[in-house]
Amino acid sequence: MNLFDLTGKVALITGGTHGLGMAMAEGLASAGAELVITSTTPSKLEEALAHYTQKGYKASGYIFDVTDEKLAAEKVAEIEQKHQKIDILVNNAGIIKRVLAVDMPVEDFRKVIDVDLVGPFIMSQLVVKGMIKRKAGKIINICSMMSELGRDNVSAYASAKGGLKMLTRNLATEWAKHNIQVNGIGPGYFATSQTEPIRVDGNPFNEFIISRTPTGRWGNPEDLAGTTIFLASEASNFINGQIIYVDGGILATIGKPSNE
Repeated sequence: MNLFDLTGKVALITGGTHGLGMAMAEGLASAGAELVITSTTPSKLEEALAHYTQKGYKASGYIFDVTDEKLAAEKVAEIEQKHQKIDILVNNAGIIKRVLAVDMPVEDFRKVIDVDLVGPFIMSQLVVKGMIKRKAGKIINICSMMSELGRDNVSAYASAKGGLKMLTRNLATEWAKHNIQVNGIGPGYFATSQTEPIRVDGNPFNEFIISRTPTGRWGNPEDLAGTTIFLASEASNFINGQIIYVDGGILATIGKPSNE
């Protein structure tokens, strides 16, 4: 018996068109899952589907905003009608606005909370109904080190991700009796197209991350695949309400002086 085999499973990944979302989707597909990905941008969705198809993965895509409750409900119903079920939900879609708290418009604060916290709640609430009927399901919320730590300029993001950590625990508490596991992944600093401009020798932030991370490097998107497969598979059936931090050890240490 292969506890990590996802053959026959349908995995819905919000924002699975690029970066860490794509890396997690590829991990699930490599374990046998059929992919359903969402995006708010048609061109990105088209490119991602072509990428998955080229790799030999079975994938389909849908355009909708996870904060649009009515449209999300219609799309989830459409997905379930086409695929008969959703076994795995990865709440990955998110945004960040880097503004000092004293200067952040309340409208922007609410937008981040809406996408990064309310969106996962909406999607989980919609998808779990089918999981309850089937008495099985896996929900993976993409949290952050900001679920645990504060940092300048990210008050809204940290608030949302801290809330998502507690939402994960609460949903696990409510839905465990239905054989549904709700867990989270907290990525550290990863080498993606978004971080490429600062991942250069001589950049102070690049040097800070490398020195602050016990592993001594940025994470590679593929580093998330194993954790995602684990939490989506039968290997994690007795794990519930937990956040696994894939951060190279940052949260394990207070760090060291820059002159050491």
